[in-house]
Order: sequence, then structure tokens, then C-alpha cells
Amino acid sequence: MTELIAVAIITILAVISPGADFAMVTRNSYLYGRRAGLLVASGIALGVQVHVMYTMLGVGLLIAKSPSLYFAIKIIGAVYLIYIGYQTFFARAVVSTEVDAGQSLNNLAALRAGFMTNAFNPKTTLFVLSTYTQVVQLDTSLLAQFGYGLFMSFAHWIWFSLVALFFSDHRLRAGMLRQQVILNRFIGAVLIVLGVSLASLPALHS
Repeated sequence: MTELIAVAIITILAVISPGADFAMVTRNSYLYGRRAGLLVASGIALGVQVHVMYTMLGVGLLIAKSPSLYFAIKIIGAVYLIYIGYQTFFARAVVSTEVDAGQSLNNLAALRAGFMTNAFNPKTTLFVLSTYTQVVQLDTSLLAQFGYGLFMSFAHWIWFSLVALFFSDHRLRAGMLRQQVILNRFIGAVLIVLGVSLASLPALHS
């Protein structure tokens, strides 16, 4: 029970702390609407499972002991965020302020945006790996470990779905779209800064 409480608290704190996932959900929710935002949230939840699976399979220890592998993960994640940030920063105001007539984003692209953002986020690597190595005990059953992983994904999905619902609210989204040039500059800059900061994260220590 103590282990479960510790995992729950760490997960909730990690989920609600602003970062690349939050910025990506916000961006797609206000630009493309509720469906896109919710799909990004689902992609993020799926991305968490990538970290959980390789950690449970022992690959997380390989990442921790391999500076070059960890560096590659950081760079892929950083380049992706910087690329999306650049696109957002220099995007023209092309989404209609008429919310129902707004530009759409196909489902796969929205899901992929969330998945890529989280799967290659070294902060999530640190979160999942440290939780499983520092909190979860060696004698914890595989079923319980799998359950913890599902809880982590579920917590991410719930939180970022709420974020998507908030930023895709009809009135709020309409107001944000009227200021989309300014918002694109801000969110684009945030994504670029996050990408640079992720690339500069210190190496993992086993």
C-alpha cells in the first residue's frame, strides 16, 4: 500500500507539472479543436507505455548505463520539439476564427504528435526509470508493476484530456484563435525552449 501511494503521488506530481506534453496538447486543442486535443492526450498516454515497457524489460538500465543511447533519445526528442516549435512560431494565422470552420488535423497526425512528444521525452524517461528503480521493490510482482504502468498512462490521459477539453472550449478557443499569431509565437517559443532544455538534461545515473 505504501508503494502504491508513493507511485500515485509521484505520478500525479509529474503529470501536472507543465512541460512539452502540456504545450503540445494546448497547441493542438486551440488550433484544431477538441478531437485533436483528445487524440494528442491519448498519444501521450501511449508514449508513457513505451517508457514503462522498456524499463520493465530491463532496457532502462541499459539506457542509464549508455550515455550515447540516452544522448540519442534526448536529441531525437529535442529536435522534434524544436521542429514543431519552429513551425508554430512562424505559422501564419490560417485557422478560421469561426470555430466550426476551423482547419482540421487528421486523427493519425494528432495521435502521433502526442506519442512522439512523450516517447522521446527524456524527462519521462527519468520519471519512469526513477520510479521503478527507487520506489518499486525487487519483490514486487510483475502484475503490480504492470498495473503501476497502466496507472501512469491513465493519469496522463485523464489530465491531458482535461487540458484538451479546457483549451478547446468554444468561447475560449474562439478568443484564442483571434489572437493566434501572438499565441503561435508564444507556444512556438515555449516548445523551442523546452527542446533546448531537454537536450541539455544531465546524463542518467544508475
